[in-house]
Amino acid sequence: MSISILFGIFLVLHGLVHLLYAGQSWRMFELRPGMLWPDGSWLFSKLPGDAAIRSLAGISLVLAALGFAAGGLGLFLQQDWWRPVTVGAAVLSTAIFIVFWDGKSKSLSDNGGIGVLINLAIMVLARMR
Repeated sequence: MSISILFGIFLVLHGLVHLLYAGQSWRMFELRPGMLWPDGSWLFSKLPGDAAIRSLAGISLVLAALGFAAGGLGLFLQQDWWRPVTVGAAVLSTAIFIVFWDGKSKSLSDNGGIGVLINLAIMVLARMR
């Protein structure tokens, strides 16, 4: 199996993880017991109601997931547009996790910190391929 196919599969799977975070934000389920993400966002905490914040986060995450899935599909189909789509999805995803972060460094993994690192690696790899 080629590196391109593996990377394309990884992009699609990374997009699916964003759908898990969307489900978490809409309170369809808990990724971890007691996990409240995206409640307490350092940027949006002044907005009235956590429901609006959760909706905004969920919709944004679905868009990022679609971007990663499209980028992976474009890579499978050997289309030149897969790079900008993938990099755009990674930038969007990173922005989502930064603006919805609760400001506490001890819970970076619950706030998408690992995903941000993965996004940075995806951006570098997409530029190299």
